[in-house]
Amino acid sequence: MKHTTPRHVIFGSGAVGTAVAEALVRQGESVRIVNRSGHADVPDGVEVTAGDAADPAFTTAVAAGAAVVYQALNPPYHRWQQEFPALQAGVLAAAEATGARMVSMDNVYSYGPPAGLPFTEDTPDAATTRKGRLRGRMAQDLLAAHRAGRVEVAIGRASDYFGPRGGAQSNLGDLVFPALLAGRTATVLGDPDQPHTYTYIPDIGEGLALLGTHPEAPGRIWHLPNDPDTRTTRELVHLAHGATGRPGTPRLRRMPTFALYALGAVNRTVRELIEMQYEFAEPFVVDSSLVRDRLGATATPVEKALEQTVAAYRTARK
Repeated sequence: MKHTTPRHVIFGSGAVGTAVAEALVRQGESVRIVNRSGHADVPDGVEVTAGDAADPAFTTAVAAGAAVVYQALNPPYHRWQQEFPALQAGVLAAAEATGARMVSMDNVYSYGPPAGLPFTEDTPDAATTRKGRLRGRMAQDLLAAHRAGRVEVAIGRASDYFGPRGGAQSNLGDLVFPALLAGRTATVLGDPDQPHTYTYIPDIGEGLALLGTHPEAPGRIWHLPNDPDTRTTRELVHLAHGATGRPGTPRLRRMPTFALYALGAVNRTVRELIEMQYEFAEPFVVDSSLVRDRLGATATPVEKALEQTVAAYRTARK
């Protein structure tokens, strides 16, 4: 670890943590990423440090001198209950001890089923799932710390994400883009004909970076920018297929519910997906007009985002 701490310290080197680093580097900012291994594919100039984010002594030391710390951690999907609270507490401890602003990556699980309405930042928590209730408690813990004057906190919430490095955890990820590029059948969870907001990973990175520096960001939850023209999953797959340059129309199938249960018997991550199926059973729209109108954040048009995602998957195949 260098003696001079970069202005921005990001805990987590997954798709979101890397996107935040890329956004900050584009702005000429200095960045340190913290993960368990000390190794990550990061932009030139970004420092990578190994350590345990659940250890407050370590997080405080590694963040000393930073202006902003980012919680972009993502423990294994089936280990959220056991690992997430301690990981967030470690990052919060670092922010409190060093006086840095804390920006926390969140999702919209805490709202529960949409019941026919778009989600806004004023939607109350009404989670019906274990993961949703956990994320709701974690967000309230951070906001309580802010209200108590212990630390500056800004929370950025994204819908289901897609984009470069989206991977297997994304419904528009490894089961879709490689198949489209190869002319095979793409597979998605849930009803593909329901409108569904997806957040583009680079827009998540830009949004969280904005929350780290904007003077009006602390003290509340912000939805990160989404294309306001919400499409169905099927429409997005068709657009992605067009971006591949392949002729004809894409083949798309919905993973049967019984298959989820069968796979869930042997795969813990798939088992955790079962309780989230409500997201794809009705229109699932996340309004992000607040961050656009108040902080000036805009989303990448979905057509361009899908073109860039196809290009990233094509490059990864080579």
